[in-house]
Amino acid sequence: MISYALRRLALIIPTLITIAVLVFFVLRIVPGDIVEFKLRAEGSDVSQEVIEKERVRLGLDKPLIGQFGDWMVGLATLNLGQSMWTERPVTEEIASRLPLTVELAILSMLIALIIAVPSGIIAAVYDSTWIDYSVRIFSIAGLAVPPFWLGMVIAVGLLYFFNWLPPITSPSLFTDPIGNLSQLIWPALAVGYRYAAILTRIMRSSVREVLNEDYIRTARAKGLLESLVIRRHALPNAMLPTITVVGLEFAFLIGGLIVVEQVFNLNGIGKLFVQAVTRNDFTLTQGIIMLIATVSLLITLVVDLLYGILDPRIRYR
Repeated sequence: MISYALRRLALIIPTLITIAVLVFFVLRIVPGDIVEFKLRAEGSDVSQEVIEKERVRLGLDKPLIGQFGDWMVGLATLNLGQSMWTERPVTEEIASRLPLTVELAILSMLIALIIAVPSGIIAAVYDSTWIDYSVRIFSIAGLAVPPFWLGMVIAVGLLYFFNWLPPITSPSLFTDPIGNLSQLIWPALAVGYRYAAILTRIMRSSVREVLNEDYIRTARAKGLLESLVIRRHALPNAMLPTITVVGLEFAFLIGGLIVVEQVFNLNGIGKLFVQAVTRNDFTLTQGIIMLIATVSLLITLVVDLLYGILDPRIRYR
């Protein structure tokens, strides 16, 4: 497994290079000039000479191939450059927002798993009963309700009943864990409900399929308790598709919490990404995309390795 993991890690490098090339040139096709947008915002009267000097200072006067070379060299040395808007290093901009987004994504997935795993198992065991139909209604409702809409409903409900407003700043989990969780639990519920609905349907289908396998009948014929059959024999195999979806969705959440972060006034990666795109901040946008791509590839590798742990029949060569 170690050699397999090393080979997969080596394959991540050319994949990231390909993504970096595509991101760089696609962003340059997008119309708009960050210098004019930055200096002439709200009708400011700035001369063309000042704009040209600012373009030179930001390195935008260089030929496109020269800018690309600087980008690739910086990427190889883990130097993502400076934000063209705030002029802070891109790594600092991302580092200041990433912990909040990661914490929200983890909390959302934990809520989804806590709801989905037992619900999917119960629905599969009590197939075609009122319990199964209730779980199906729950999952269909979760798929139909957008997380941002549910987030707005939660925010309005908290404001109406408890006079609660989203705080201006987000306390750290290590300095104020109660304040931190009291703020993040609501957006995590809004996001986690949808993914709980997805995982519940997958879990139910997987458990139903596994319960019809021959080795499950053999375990039952030996006189094992039904709870032991499900926990020891059915659940490990039924969890494989669920783990795949959890990994993919978690990678998506790193950059896909844009609207929810706006609703609850959270300064995460999603909100930073929107700001970078609307301002045509090339360097910051490139850095965020590369972060999301790297996280997605690493999570995919972790999920593949978990397959071999959960299912002993899987061997990596």
